[in-house]
Amino acid sequence: MNANGWSASTGDGPVQEPPFVAATVVRAQSPTSVRAGDAAIVRPDGTIEGFVGGTCAEASVRLYSLRTMESGEPLLLRILPGVAEGQPDTAEGAVTVTNPCLSGGALEIFLEPHLPPATMRVVGAAPIAVALADLAGRLGYAVEAGPAEEAEPSPDDAAVVVASHGHDEERVLTAGLRSGVPYVALVASETRGKAVRESLDLPEEERARLHTPAGLEIGAETPEEIALAILAEIVALRPSGGPRPVTKPSLAGTAASHQDRHAETAPAERPPAPAPALISTETAVDPVCGMEVAVSEASIQLERAGELYYFCSEGCRDTFSAQGVPDGSAR
Repeated sequence: MNANGWSASTGDGPVQEPPFVAATVVRAQSPTSVRAGDAAIVRPDGTIEGFVGGTCAEASVRLYSLRTMESGEPLLLRILPGVAEGQPDTAEGAVTVTNPCLSGGALEIFLEPHLPPATMRVVGAAPIAVALADLAGRLGYAVEAGPAEEAEPSPDDAAVVVASHGHDEERVLTAGLRSGVPYVALVASETRGKAVRESLDLPEEERARLHTPAGLEIGAETPEEIALAILAEIVALRPSGGPRPVTKPSLAGTAASHQDRHAETAPAERPPAPAPALISTETAVDPVCGMEVAVSEASIQLERAGELYYFCSEGCRDTFSAQGVPDGSAR
């Protein structure tokens, strides 16, 4: 628990590290120095730790690992030797690219993203808030829990749920909605929830994104059941990738009104959650071979005449350096 009374949790396991992609060679066609089972870790800055092929293959692994990290979806990357023509061939869950600099045979590399958990901000210390923080942590969310007076919603939050008995709730809800948090909810009765929604200093379309009463109508009565209803609503509204804002009609009779009559208890102390890592999927074209490469510190690069150029390999970089700057080959 930090100095302002907020606590963080990523469930029952240890604190998770920043995102990475596990790249594993599943097929290697001769001639090649890489073998099936060779593996590497790709970091958000494009750094590759391990071995999944030479520098030419690494350029494709780096680019598509960063894209996989961004999408959160695993990918089978097929790298074929040959001249690049047009866009990569894509199929569901797979991409095939041609690499003009690849000296060996074809490679198939499975890219599996490992991402930090989505953050759920639970505001308040009522039994419902405590139950929600506990259950959300068990489902793999990084839970930030604490009093409303100290709550500062972030655009990176996946959800903000306020159960604070009226303490500073308008400010927190307004901040969450303005920040674009996908799921913002107030634990309250239908009558009080409607009044709070109308009191928010926001455009109507933003106020309509507030979920109150919070949770699906499943006949929930206890704090634990209400927490379950809230998480069920988040899951029901979530596409692949995370929660999304969807307006739901007011649900009469939801047990969220129990928040108004439960006494407060202190949330459990938790270890701190990891800070999110920034991931860039900006790309450049190798001015020698025309291959698409990732713009990252780990990519092979060369600065000339104030321009920064990116390459798939040292060979292309050296060729470019010897020839000078070709017309129209800027970044």
